[in-house]
Amino acid sequence: MRTYPFILFAIVLTVLSCREKPVSVTAEADSLRMNSVLQTEDSLQAFIVHPLMQKKTITVGGREADIAGFSSKAIQMAADALKETGGTIVLSPGIFDIQAPVKLYSNITLMGSGAKTVLKKCKGFRSRFILDADYGELQLTVSDVSGFRPGMGIAVFDDERRHNWDVTTARITAIKGNTLYLDTYLVRDYLAEKNGTVSNACSVVEAVEAENVRIANLSIDGSGDSNDMVDGCRAGGVYLHKVKFALVENVSVKNFNCDGISWQITEHVTIRNCEISGCPNAGLHPGTGSPFTLIEGNKSHDNGGYGLFVCWRVRNGVVQNNVFFRNGINGISTGHKDTDMLFLNNHIYENGEDGISLRNEADLNAPHRSIFRGNTIENNGTKKPGYGISLMSRAEGVVIENNMIRNTGAGKQMAGIFYSSHSLPAQLLNNTFEGHPDGDVVKE
Repeated sequence: MRTYPFILFAIVLTVLSCREKPVSVTAEADSLRMNSVLQTEDSLQAFIVHPLMQKKTITVGGREADIAGFSSKAIQMAADALKETGGTIVLSPGIFDIQAPVKLYSNITLMGSGAKTVLKKCKGFRSRFILDADYGELQLTVSDVSGFRPGMGIAVFDDERRHNWDVTTARITAIKGNTLYLDTYLVRDYLAEKNGTVSNACSVVEAVEAENVRIANLSIDGSGDSNDMVDGCRAGGVYLHKVKFALVENVSVKNFNCDGISWQITEHVTIRNCEISGCPNAGLHPGTGSPFTLIEGNKSHDNGGYGLFVCWRVRNGVVQNNVFFRNGINGISTGHKDTDMLFLNNHIYENGEDGISLRNEADLNAPHRSIFRGNTIENNGTKKPGYGISLMSRAEGVVIENNMIRNTGAGKQMAGIFYSSHSLPAQLLNNTFEGHPDGDVVKE
């Protein structure tokens, strides 16, 4: 009986030694094995809970395309076909007639064939209301329906509700008599006596509540000479709303009757190597809470207002290697809660007033910690005397470093940096100033 503990102890030692032997592999091999297990698990998850779907490519345009036709309807058929799976729409060279916004869904790429793929907004049409159009309605009674069609994009407004988020944008679902039926509710009350209007003004390409969207290699003509203006909060040549992880690259937008590219309530949007011109308001308009945006390598010029209008809670973004020139007001304007932004290596010249303006805001709402580094800012003030950089608010932590700020006589850039009477001093480091009549740094 006394031998049992010894035998039991020997058995335990044997078991432990057997368990230790397989662990004699190296740490590197063990790591590789674990990675293999994790990778296998990841690949299995893709089609255990949800079916694994093959992404498709659909061509649109010419006779040999999957969907023949040069219209927004043809492109939308392709987008609708890819709504569940994602995929790529490839557009032929040619001019596409845009009656309604081409609406993209998550995981869709819209790819043109270069500058010869043109999405052209159709001719504008408008009509006044006969009856007031009330909040929450899905219909409008108008005096003239002759220029409207089912499926057409529209904007609804009156004289008092024409700006920002007061405009309703929708699509016509049906027409009966003088009544237009809509796919979405009116967002405000609009009064006939206040020139209540329905217009077929609309975005050309849009993505709303979507992720992983790409728009590339095409041109947009907004036909601004015949279309009504739609506020940039609600429309654009390219319009992104409540979108995450979007890329717009190698896209040309001209003559859209408001903002060329507008993105509102977004995260991680990149606008790269685009050219925007001839838009009455802003070429580029990020706003309404759009963190982590990258604006890189673009040309924004000859727009009526701004090359870049940074607007309301745009933060932690980078604006680099762009050219902003010959815009009617400012090359760059930034303001309301637009904090922690880096403006790097941009060329800003011959804009109508200031090259860069930090707008006047209440202290807590100012564009704090804006950094301007390595920019060339010259010859602004072509329409009225202006400044290279104007600081109009009490923004804290502003850094202006290694910039070339000069006036060579091509404009009336009266001073390099202008401080309003209530603005805080910026940190000025290693900037070069030339040729300003009022001085390099001026205070009101």
